[in-house]
Parts: sequence; C-alpha cells; structure tokens
Amino acid sequence: MNTSQLMAASAAAVSISLCAGAAQAAPGDATSPGKPTVVLVHGAFAGSDSWNAVAAALGAKGYTVVAAANPLRSVSGDAAYVRALASSIAAPVVLVGHSYGGTVIANAATGLKNVKALVFVGAFAPDKGETVIELSGRYPGSTLGDALAPPVPLGGGGKDLYIDQAKFHAQFAADVPAPTARLMAATQRPVAEAALTEPSGDPAWKTIPSWFIFGTADKNIPPAAMKFMAVRAGARKIVEIPKASHVPNVSHPAEIAQLIEEAAAAKL
Repeated sequence: MNTSQLMAASAAAVSISLCAGAAQAAPGDATSPGKPTVVLVHGAFAGSDSWNAVAAALGAKGYTVVAAANPLRSVSGDAAYVRALASSIAAPVVLVGHSYGGTVIANAATGLKNVKALVFVGAFAPDKGETVIELSGRYPGSTLGDALAPPVPLGGGGKDLYIDQAKFHAQFAADVPAPTARLMAATQRPVAEAALTEPSGDPAWKTIPSWFIFGTADKNIPPAAMKFMAVRAGARKIVEIPKASHVPNVSHPAEIAQLIEEAAAAKL
C-alpha cells in the first residue's frame, strides 16, 4: 500500500471512527443486522489509529467497528478494560488483538458468552502463567530489546517503554512508507514494563475459536513463536504474509480485514 492509499484509507476511517464512538456509547444500537461487532485492540508502541485502514475496510462491508484504547498498563487491568467494553455490546463480538493486544484479548474474552471468535494479528497468545517477555525470547529473532529508548521512570516506581524513534521504522514497520512510519514513531503509545512481565491468566483461546495472521519479517515477535502459539491454540486458520513487518494491520489491511470477515462469518 503506497502513501496515497494509506491517506485515503485514513480519510475513509474518519466515518468509521464516528460509528465506533457511537458503538462505545451504546454498542448494541449501531450493530449491523446479522453481523457481529468487531472490537480491535492495539498493542504496545501503537494506538487505536493503527487500525484505521482495517476499520475502513470492515466498515465498508457493513460491520460496526470499535477500536479500543488499550491502556497498556497491565495484563489484568487492560483485559478488564476490554472485557467491560465487550460485555457492553449486545451483539456477538469478534475480538481482534495486535501484538501485546493478543495477550489482552486472550484474557479479556475468557468466559464471555458473546465473544464468538478471536483473531490474533502479529500477536501473542499466551497460556496461563506465560509472559510476553518470556514468549518473545523463546525463539530467536526478536531485536526489540536493542531498539528500545531509555526507559521513562514512573512515579509509582515502574517504567514506561518506547521504541527509539530513529530505530522505529526498521524495527516496527519496515514495510510501511517512511513518512507514515515517522508519524507512527512520534505518536507511539508507551507500554508499562510491568505489563510485559505479568503472567497471563486462563486463556480464552482454549474455548473460543481463533484465527492467526502475521508477517514473516516480524522483528518484534519471532514468526516461529507466533506459529507455535497458533498451532497450540488449534487455530482455524493460520496466514503468513511474506516479508510483512510487525504491523500488517497497517501495511496489509486488506488481508487482515479478510481474515476477520472469515472469523465473523464462521459457523461455530
């Protein structure tokens, strides 16, 4: 996708964001008949706008989309936030998580009867007791540690983590046009270090069908790790995007939207 296409997708997403805002205020009211609501959960070093092109594609197909503002503070707290949002939606829900957001949806959906499917986009899908840090290092290939900026101390004694802006493009979004990557670097959301070391609870992928999609050139999460997690979860479908970076939701939104639609339409 070139820069002009990205700009067009972002413009189209403005109308979708208005629909998403309405869904957050009264989620059940805006849902298209016969279609589940899609809740998109971003990961670390990103924001809800990282879903703009995916949201635009799904909105054009009649889906109500909510791009949640993931707090990125703790697994348990972030999952509780997303769980409350999903619980407020009267319609069936497809929960979609990117990167650390996969850990969040895996915890948030446990026991929720209205969540019909989970979609992991370049994401973690931990088992009980596993952490993001441990999973990212289980297989070789992640270079995230060397790309981080000096931690930002927090008042309560914790630390916020950012990717060094000079290294952001190559590390996080190598297949995204440079001007777009620079904006992503400038607007990145920090993740609390504690969120990456907190053990996961009972994962929803053990009871809810899942779909996985990721890039083969991901430098944050080793592709081998994501494939391991997908197979372990008994994924209905695993899609590997050749040479895609850690943000296929930005660089390959059509493929992401297509897989979400498959999950939404699946007979369970």
